[in-house]
Amino acid sequence: MAGGTLRGTSRRRGRRRAAPMAEINVTPFVDVMLVLLIIFMVAAPLLTVGVPLQLPQTAAEAVRSEPEEPLTVSVPAQGPLVLMTTEVPEAELVTRLRAVATERRSSRIYLRADGTVPYARVMQVMGALNAAGYRDIVLVTDAGGPRMDG
Repeated sequence: MAGGTLRGTSRRRGRRRAAPMAEINVTPFVDVMLVLLIIFMVAAPLLTVGVPLQLPQTAAEAVRSEPEEPLTVSVPAQGPLVLMTTEVPEAELVTRLRAVATERRSSRIYLRADGTVPYARVMQVMGALNAAGYRDIVLVTDAGGPRMDG
């Protein structure tokens, strides 16, 4: 009889299997997505312009951001001009900017110039931007410069 009792309980245990779960645990998925969102939010501003420049410092306030990716032209101390992240010969700058203007809604362009670049050079590039049809030219500087109001 003892053997029959053991067999009966083992049969009951064998028949009682856990029912499959019909729910998906989304908590780990949400956690991973939030971490990725934070990483992209922090990294996105760092990816806009990759040309290293020593920008002049001013006391100017920050310009409002745009819905489109900002169009930038950089004037390094040495080397050719840089449109976004692509080096551009001076003779082709106006042509390329006109081509880009047809694809953009905004007419704003950001001019980044190294602090050691002569003023005349910056004005020549601004003239080229104007010739390409850009009237809203923003000069990019670093904050924290000297104030002129005493």
